[in-house]
Amino acid sequence: MMNRNNPIRSSQEKLRVGILGAAGYTGGELIRLLVNHPHAEIVFANSESNAGNPVAEVHEGLYGDCDLSFTSEMPFDAVDVVFFCFGHGKSEAFLKEHAIPQQVKIIDLAQDFRLAAPGNDYIYGLPEINREQIAQAQHVANPGCFATCIQLGLLPAARMGLLTEDVAVNAITGSTGAGQKPSATTHFSWRMGNMSIYKAFCHQHVPEIRQSLQQVQGYLDIDIDFIPYRGDFARGIFSTQVVKTSRPLDEIVAAYKEFYRDARFTHYADKAIDMKQVVNTNKALVHCDKFGDKLLITSTIDNLLKGAVGQAVQNMNIMFGLDEAAGLGLKASAF
Repeated sequence: MMNRNNPIRSSQEKLRVGILGAAGYTGGELIRLLVNHPHAEIVFANSESNAGNPVAEVHEGLYGDCDLSFTSEMPFDAVDVVFFCFGHGKSEAFLKEHAIPQQVKIIDLAQDFRLAAPGNDYIYGLPEINREQIAQAQHVANPGCFATCIQLGLLPAARMGLLTEDVAVNAITGSTGAGQKPSATTHFSWRMGNMSIYKAFCHQHVPEIRQSLQQVQGYLDIDIDFIPYRGDFARGIFSTQVVKTSRPLDEIVAAYKEFYRDARFTHYADKAIDMKQVVNTNKALVHCDKFGDKLLITSTIDNLLKGAVGQAVQNMNIMFGLDEAAGLGLKASAF
């Protein structure tokens, strides 16, 4: 068992992991990453509705890779870290009804603890701006998928103090962003060859975007005018952000490259980007163009990886002093 005062692990011992809500899309992706993680082992994958069923019968892409079965048990005293893969609002309710040992670290993938508030000790898990705090954290709130993609596009502009007028944001996401439970807007025959907007100007990720931008810029007296789109594909997010500024493009590009110089997974691209460059990876790509006084920023991520469990594993690695990229050496499925 590791020394709790020095979480950096030896090459022999494994990080013991528990997963709650393991039967959904994020649970399946998390298991996929952890069964191949060199320093982690899954102790339990909890799902009340699937208890006793083999994991590979639900997450069929894991045939031959995983002999785990889902369990209704939650042996928290047998793990070092637990991932909450619940729907939004369920994490806070779960913690009111269940006691998790103080030494067990928590990484919550829901939105319950993302916003700073009195009594909330969860660190917002965006490594590009909070790596040092994450390394010392007991509890981490994993960012939302749209929030991750949009913030990574805007944060260097915030560092430059460019966000002084309202910012127009458009972003499109794949059907997996709506979760595994079927609905009218995730049904294949509706989604195929279709496109629509939803929650225009009032998406739940806007407050966490504002929180991070204010953290970096020091103030934020503007609106983030965000229009989300449902896309005709399974996974990925592609976002555009328009910022008004007179600053020259070469100065902006230099600032973006400097901002992400030490980021393990976020990269500034000199050429125009596309979503297939990041799908199936934990990478984020960002690119800038200038049209008169309008700065066009494009950013893209995989919503289930950098937008969810890939970033969660990245946070776990940081929290326990592991190589930040451990278990995340994934190639984009561009063809």
